[in-house]
Amino acid sequence: MTNLLQNYKALGIAAAALVVALLSSVVIIPETHQAVVVQAGKPVRVFNQFRPDVPYGQTGAGLQLRIPFLEQVQMIDRRVLDLDMERTQVLSNDQQRLQVDAYARYRIIDPVTLVEKAGTERQLEAQLLPILTSVLRQELGRRPFSALINAERGTAMANITATLDRQARNYGAQVLDVRIKAADLPEGRPLDAAFTRMETDRQEEAATIRAAGQRDAQIIQAEASAAAASIYAEAYGKDPKFYDFYRAMQSYRQTFLAGEGQSTMVLSQDSEYFRQFKGE
Repeated sequence: MTNLLQNYKALGIAAAALVVALLSSVVIIPETHQAVVVQAGKPVRVFNQFRPDVPYGQTGAGLQLRIPFLEQVQMIDRRVLDLDMERTQVLSNDQQRLQVDAYARYRIIDPVTLVEKAGTERQLEAQLLPILTSVLRQELGRRPFSALINAERGTAMANITATLDRQARNYGAQVLDVRIKAADLPEGRPLDAAFTRMETDRQEEAATIRAAGQRDAQIIQAEASAAAASIYAEAYGKDPKFYDFYRAMQSYRQTFLAGEGQSTMVLSQDSEYFRQFKGE
């Protein structure tokens, strides 16, 4: 009887151990995560890895098996993640000290590389944050402050995104976008000085445009005067009498109509000025 009880007890312990082993071998992979199976410190396989061309539900999420006690499973988020940069000071090309807030959006596309190069998602952020800060300072340092408030800002953001993405690929991540939340000048006199400098630059630009317009106008007037003189000379050469008559009529108009009938002239009867009225 005692032996029978001992046998039942041994069977119960074995069954319990078998159930524990089976439960330990089953891993639930949620749709929002990808799982890296690590054996002896090295990744051996991946469940539910992100693939842009494969829809959700078809990449291996759900129940998966592992070797209990020999394999560990590390969960890696497969959703789009945010990387918030601390407010930092950036020196622009026109020597303006800007207080910049920025963030990046990224996704982990190679969890094996992440585990090998960074270890965890938190360590990945610790690697990417200084890179984002450095790239942001370099790119904005090549541009004036005004570039942050016009269309050139989009080009700067695209360059920052491309540079950060190249660095993030070394850790198994893909940077989707980088955006500036705020880029402010320090409060007080530096802000007033910046606006004054911008106003002065615009005034200088307007003065340059006006000077160029006046120069072009003088050139056009000179060319028109030369063309008119050439036409007059050609007309005089073809019919000197008609040209003399035409010029005399223009002179009479200016003389007698300029004062609206109030002009007074004292000339002798045989004055050369009135020769056109003598029929000569």
